[in-house]
Amino acid sequence: MKWLISFLTSSLGKKVVMSLTGLFLCSFLLVHMIGNLKLFADSDGHKFNEYAEFMAHNPLIKSVSYGLYFFILLHAFQGFLIYFTNRAAVGGGKRYSGKQVSPTEARIASRNMAALGTLILAFLLLHMGQFWLKAKIIGLADGVTLFDEVKIAFSQEWVVIAYLLGLVALSLHLLHGFQSAFQTLGLTHPKYTPLVKMLGYAFSILVPLGFASMPVYFYVMHING
Repeated sequence: MKWLISFLTSSLGKKVVMSLTGLFLCSFLLVHMIGNLKLFADSDGHKFNEYAEFMAHNPLIKSVSYGLYFFILLHAFQGFLIYFTNRAAVGGGKRYSGKQVSPTEARIASRNMAALGTLILAFLLLHMGQFWLKAKIIGLADGVTLFDEVKIAFSQEWVVIAYLLGLVALSLHLLHGFQSAFQTLGLTHPKYTPLVKMLGYAFSILVPLGFASMPVYFYVMHING
């Protein structure tokens, strides 16, 4: 057990945890986006509301969701921990991860990812405050469905802009993080690394675009009456 704790608290261990939780969250993003595309299935939101009801009350899904919350917090915590560790190493002129870290490298590899991660975390809190909190904690008003809440939220210009900014940050975060996770885990090879890079670019663009289509669609429907 001691060796495991030593590994997880080492610079490599923190990066491994960051990579594993990041890949898990990537799988969640894909599943969540596919499920939310049911918003477009019909005009009254019947299929989306059925999907939301199933996700909210299925015992297995509810159990997995607690693990999801934990991994989100762990991923964010590890990200900030790596950022501040890198920053301290640069400031003190120390070696980190086996090599001298220059200020330029720190800005590219750490500072930007931390800033993007902070924006994504703020976006996530906004998202959960608007939908998860109302659906699971506060409760929806009588006669109001989750589909109705989506339409109301995305009829507000500031909400749509905030979502699009958050999704841009997510896309940029994924562009670096997806490929970096495979590299950290040692899953690189001349034969399949180009495929991983191609999948990383596709995932980083298509998944945020899928999410972005929702606020844009409902806002356009709202202003067109």
